[in-house]
Amino acid sequence: MVSLEQELKGNAYPGRGIVIGESKSGRYAVAAYFIMGRSTNSRNRVFVEDGEGIRTQAFDPSKLEDPSLIIYAPVRVLGYDTIVTNGDQTDTVYAGLEKGLTFEQTLRSREFEPDGPNYTPRISGLLHVEDGKFGYVLSILKSNHGDPSSCLRNTFQVDNPLPGEGHFIHTYLHDGNPLPSFAGEPKSVEIPDDREAFTKMLWNSLDQENKVSLFVRYIDIATGKYETQICNKNG
Repeated sequence: MVSLEQELKGNAYPGRGIVIGESKSGRYAVAAYFIMGRSTNSRNRVFVEDGEGIRTQAFDPSKLEDPSLIIYAPVRVLGYDTIVTNGDQTDTVYAGLEKGLTFEQTLRSREFEPDGPNYTPRISGLLHVEDGKFGYVLSILKSNHGDPSSCLRNTFQVDNPLPGEGHFIHTYLHDGNPLPSFAGEPKSVEIPDDREAFTKMLWNSLDQENKVSLFVRYIDIATGKYETQICNKNG
């Protein structure tokens, strides 16, 4: 298990990141999602609540350039499932689950983002909380060593998570040109019971120059009720 705080403080540009896990007491299913940006267009965003989920929107609409890869719904809820992704594949997963497909099957129609030479990975997560039980799955779709002709599809599923443990996945290993894709298994990290402290730690650990927005949700595994926090650098 690595220190999530140190992982973030030691990396100026992990890009976009998803953390999913179970809180230390075993009471909460926890999800966090953050976005960062290097360009003016990427940084011109905020998270806003949208029903049971959230969406991104331009902080200053007059400065919005290309909305195609930056305006989307990172979080949507379908029944017992909470979907968290870094792109419009949230909608792909939602539609597929409605049709009875598995999480992995829903993503077979998608691959990494068409933003060469970076070919940003699509990272996605699904939390399933039902009848006092919780499990989750993470996915990354990435180019094969930066070659857009080949797509690597990795799925990481956790049944009966261990209390206090979560997993962290992000788009880029570190800053660079082009940006190198995340490699290896999702990182094992600690998940506390204190939502506000966890949110504060995440937000304060993200690079001040590059961080844009953060979403954190704690779902009571017994009841399904949740509490959400959103941090935006803009506004």
